[in-house]
Amino acid sequence: MAGTGVRVRLLGPVEVVVADAPQAVNGVRRKAVLATLALHVGRVVSVDRLIDVVWGEQLPATAANTLQRHVSYLRGVLGEPGSIVARQPGYVLNTGPESTDVQAAERLVELARRSSDRNEQVAHLTAAVALWRGPPLADVAGSAWLEEQAEHLARLRLEAERALAEARLSVGEHARLVPGLERLVRQHPLDEHLHAQLMLALYRDGRQGEAVATYRRLREALREDLGIDPSPRLRDLECAILRQDTAIAAPVPAAAAQPPVAAQLPPPVPTFTGRDAELAALDALVDRGGAVVVSGTAGVGKTALVVHWAHRAAERFPDGQLYVNLRGFDPAATPTDPARALHGFLEALGVPVARMPSDRDLMVGLYRTTVAGKRLLVVLDNARDAEQVRPLLPGSPDCLAIVTSRDQLLPLVVTESAQPVPLDLLSPGEARDMLARRLGASQIAAEIGAADDIADRCARLPIALAIVAARAATNRHFSLAAVAGELGDLGAFHGGDEATDVRAVFSWSCRTLSPPAVRLFRLLGLHPGPDVSVPAVASLAGITPQASGPLLTELTRANLLTEHTYGRYAFHDLLRAYAAGLADEAEAPADRSAAVHRLLDHCLHTAHAADLALHPHFSDISLPPPRAGVTPERPRNKVAATEWFTAEVPVLLAAVPLAARAGFEGHAWRLAWTMAGFLHRQGHWQDWLGTQRIALAAASRIGDQTGQGHAHRSLGLACSRLRRYDEADDHLRRAFDLFTDVGDDAGRAHTCLNLGQLAERQGQHHQALDHSRRALTLFRRAGNEAGQGYTLNAVGWHEGLLGNYHRALESCGEALRKLQEVDDVQGQADTWDSLGHAHHQLGDDRRAIACYEHALDLFTQVNDRYAEASTYVNLGGSHRALADFGATRVAWRRALSILDELGDADADTIRADLAQLDASRLH
Repeated sequence: MAGTGVRVRLLGPVEVVVADAPQAVNGVRRKAVLATLALHVGRVVSVDRLIDVVWGEQLPATAANTLQRHVSYLRGVLGEPGSIVARQPGYVLNTGPESTDVQAAERLVELARRSSDRNEQVAHLTAAVALWRGPPLADVAGSAWLEEQAEHLARLRLEAERALAEARLSVGEHARLVPGLERLVRQHPLDEHLHAQLMLALYRDGRQGEAVATYRRLREALREDLGIDPSPRLRDLECAILRQDTAIAAPVPAAAAQPPVAAQLPPPVPTFTGRDAELAALDALVDRGGAVVVSGTAGVGKTALVVHWAHRAAERFPDGQLYVNLRGFDPAATPTDPARALHGFLEALGVPVARMPSDRDLMVGLYRTTVAGKRLLVVLDNARDAEQVRPLLPGSPDCLAIVTSRDQLLPLVVTESAQPVPLDLLSPGEARDMLARRLGASQIAAEIGAADDIADRCARLPIALAIVAARAATNRHFSLAAVAGELGDLGAFHGGDEATDVRAVFSWSCRTLSPPAVRLFRLLGLHPGPDVSVPAVASLAGITPQASGPLLTELTRANLLTEHTYGRYAFHDLLRAYAAGLADEAEAPADRSAAVHRLLDHCLHTAHAADLALHPHFSDISLPPPRAGVTPERPRNKVAATEWFTAEVPVLLAAVPLAARAGFEGHAWRLAWTMAGFLHRQGHWQDWLGTQRIALAAASRIGDQTGQGHAHRSLGLACSRLRRYDEADDHLRRAFDLFTDVGDDAGRAHTCLNLGQLAERQGQHHQALDHSRRALTLFRRAGNEAGQGYTLNAVGWHEGLLGNYHRALESCGEALRKLQEVDDVQGQADTWDSLGHAHHQLGDDRRAIACYEHALDLFTQVNDRYAEASTYVNLGGSHRALADFGATRVAWRRALSILDELGDADADTIRADLAQLDASRLH
């Protein structure tokens, strides 16, 4: 079968995408051949059928030979000879499952149809509608059959859009639906279903008059064009709107009525047993509040105990449970920064990113304010020292914090009155019970002496017992005495030290694995992150994902790895340290370096692909090709890219310093570059700064001026966001100089644009305009159309802020044309808003309103909620200038709703403006 990296896109102009890179298909008839095969993907299309579709009645004498040449050409475009297979009586497109956008759209629509969860329906249908890039099969007109297929695909889109509107209405998204429904109604002026949805959305948004007017416009259109009246269903809806029937009221968004309940605990160990005294001690402390420190040696079962107890006691904490692994003793990573842990806690508690402070002390204050009065359990697992823990203590008497550590954390006991709960080795009885839970009580009872022997040889450490039990459970024909005999005299090996004891058991366990599994276990010790995905495992080992699956299963069955989330694997700190030691001993330095190189290639190329999916016009760094054996992932769309970054950010944050330490400085700065945008949007300011500082140092060590330029520029953006304006200016100017030295006009242009944004933040509008004009010149020199569009909009915006409104209109108009040419929706939305501002300032508020409505339609498409709110504020201002106070109130209320949802401080300003508007109307 052909590779799965090939996709054929039909929902718009016909095109091929290979490894996420569009490939041109030249010639209308070649596109028609490809479209016909793609619409029958996986099925044979006869030569006669292909000739009839492609040529119709204009059949040339050489049609069969020409068809062969077209197929040969298409195989070259698709990149694999087996992509189109000759099979009697014709050809079959063999690009694998869901390799066309039509298949993907049909699957998503079907998933939505089968789902009873309205939010799932919205997600599936949104993804489906996003696959259309314009009229389907847009560039193969002339074939009657293909035109019929195009009509069918257009109907499929309309059905998906109708279903999406229905689902969004059911979850209370009526206000955000209106602009899109208005567009659909204009495109389908006689469609009663769409008109009914628009009427309902308008009515639920407090626009009863507009809802009735929508009905009456449709009624007149139907009478004029078709000589009929609206259906009884639509007439009934109009009557319900007129009498304000409660049956059509907006659904109450239950999720918005109260903040989410955090539920971050990892799953409990199913075979947990014993520890009755410690569980009782925790039970006795539950109502006391404050902090508890559970301490003990590595592998003694601290996390298992606390997580087991936390699940058992969850109902005593009705406001939720927070959990973080602080990685205090992880041999492959630095301990978790308390600021990062706080960010995760605040997200789990429902605090929007817009409200996240950049300063750690402010985050601590917000965290403690948010949990005040709540009954929360906070589990701080694997802490290194008291300083790492203190910022994460909730500080509320109604909350309980449980800390696990290999250290006793005496400073917390002394200064924070934390209650110590020391955890020792399992008792002989508890060790026996643990084996019984895993192997069965009857087997232990039959060989109780051998069971006790195993427990002693494992130093009664739970992690060692779990590994030995896994070996026995998968080899039921072994007696326990045989298993104990396999262990040998580990006492001579470890000399009585528990940590060495457990390493001896690890050594014994590895001897039972296949050689490929042992090699994979060693290489996993080189991975820096808290967990690892299957594709990353494959790249690390230089094997295929299919080959890595059985090896991961083998390691999981041996209890050397755990699949803590579907498709993601992790192991205990002791196992990680042991695996890393094996890698140092058994892998040649060149092999270790090659494995790390493959892993970093995997992270870098996948992160770059994800960043391209999110920002297709601004991912402007070049990458060296990946090493042989690397299988990067290719996120399909913005949603998949966001999900990948969310899962992998902890790995990437560890990969940047690993690359710098291991001599892969180019990977270090490029990895930091690829994740900067995601860290920015998620509000991880300190991580953003930290990775860019490492990137700058790495690029400087190897004299890479391009890398230094990108790192300085990103540091400038981060410092600007953190209001460190002097630092930001210094970094941006250094970036500009470096890009000048290497002749990178695009880098200089981006930096000038950023200097303009920095100047605007400080109220320096003339300087901002100068920087933006300079950026425009450089983007033109670099031939970057999207950059020119964004910068022309910036020039127009700054002209408008300086009162030069006609110049603003000229620049923004040119910006809009360029951004439409490159199909950059975000840039178009920003520009429509700028145009609205200029028209408003010139007193042409009707035109300003039209511009703002265009902007809102586009902001809705890209889900830019903050920009949407800002434009609603501007729209309200234009309505107010026309003395349309009802429309003003509606626009500002929408803005207020969004800002309240985002937790933005500007909401108070809009609330005050609404109050003033209402007061002025009363007088």
